[in-house]
Amino acid sequence: MATAVRISEELVDEAKKYGRIDHRSLAGQIEHWARMGKCAEENPDLTYSLIKEILIGMDELEQGEKTEYMFG
Repeated sequence: MATAVRISEELVDEAKKYGRIDHRSLAGQIEHWARMGKCAEENPDLTYSLIKEILIGMDELEQGEKTEYMFG
């Protein structure tokens, strides 16, 4: 369910710029930032790169793109 929120024009402009770089819509970019920020607050010891890799891995699992890890 979509919900309208008010955000500053400055944040909108920044989200548009970054969204173009990563081929995301305005809403998609803001959702991405919100999701990453939430994860960062919940896991302050993790780097941005590690959080991103974990989220990518979780998405791959949800899409059925998984293989068993072979040790050694």
